[in-house]
Amino acid sequence: MPRPPRLAPGARVAVVAPSGPVPEDRLAAGLDVLRGWDLDPVAGPHAGDVHPRLGHLAGTDADRARDLERAWCDPSVAAVFCARGGYGAARMVDLLDWDAMRAAGPKVFLGFSDITTLHEAFACRLGLATLHGPMVAGPGFLKDARAQDHLRATLFAPESVRVLASAGRALVGGRARGVTFGGCLSLLAADVGAAGARTGARGGLLFLEDTGEEAYRVDRCLTQLARAGLLDGVRGVALGSWVDCGPYEELRPLFEERLGRLGVPVVEEFGFGHGEGALTVPFGLPAELDADTGTLTLDVPALA
Repeated sequence: MPRPPRLAPGARVAVVAPSGPVPEDRLAAGLDVLRGWDLDPVAGPHAGDVHPRLGHLAGTDADRARDLERAWCDPSVAAVFCARGGYGAARMVDLLDWDAMRAAGPKVFLGFSDITTLHEAFACRLGLATLHGPMVAGPGFLKDARAQDHLRATLFAPESVRVLASAGRALVGGRARGVTFGGCLSLLAADVGAAGARTGARGGLLFLEDTGEEAYRVDRCLTQLARAGLLDGVRGVALGSWVDCGPYEELRPLFEERLGRLGVPVVEEFGFGHGEGALTVPFGLPAELDADTGTLTLDVPALA
C-alpha cells in the first residue's frame, strides 16, 4: 500500500476523537508532548465533546466524522492522530466522504484499540498504510517512555525502526512473509459483514490484541473470524497484549488450539496494543515475521 510521507519538524498534525470522550487534561498533556517533538498540533473542533445523550461517545457521530474528514482533507495537515479509543468509530466510519479523502492523498494516520475499525477502512477503501500505535491522550503516549520513543522514531526516522524487536516467544515456530494488518480482535470480529469491510486476508500477517475480554469471548471472536474465512490464507500471526483478559495461562491453550491449526508461524507476547511499552506497528506493508526471534522486519520503512 502507498506509504505516507514521514513527518518533519514543524509539521502540522490534527488530533481527533472518533470514539470515546477525551478528558480535557489528558488531551492538553498530549498536545504538549507533540509540541515538545517540534510539531504543530491542533485539536479538532469536537475533540473535547461529549454526546448529549450517550456519554460513551465523544460528541455526535456526524461531528466526529466531520472532524476526521476535514483534518484529512486539509492540505496543511501532515498527519491525523487519534486522541483515544473506547467505542464509536463503527458508528461514524460510513459517514466519511471516502472519495474526498482519497483525493486528498496519503498522510499519516495513527491510533489503535477502537480505531481498528478505521485502520481497516483506510486499508480497504483508500488502500493506504497506517500506524497502529499509542494515542495522544492515552497513558501509553503520556507516561510510557519506550512507547513514546518507538512512535517518535517511526514518525521522524522510520528507517531506524525497520526491525521491530519484541520479547515475543514462538507459539508455533518459523518465518513468514506477508502484508501486515489487524488490531483489536473484538473490533475485527465486529467488522465482519459490514459494508466495505475486508472479505479475505490471504497473504496477510495478522496482528491481534485486545483488552477486557474473557477467554470465552476471545474464543468467540476468533471463531467468528475463522467461520467468515478471514483466517484462510493468513501467513503468520503475532499476538500482542491481552490486558484484563484473565490469566494468560487460560488464553495460551485457546491460541494453540484455534491458531495452531493454521499451520503458520505464531508468536505470542509481541509487545503491541494495550500493554506497557507498546510498539508502533505499521499496517499495510510487506514484512517478514520471525516467530523464533520475535521480530518483524519491514521490507521498507513505515513512512516514505
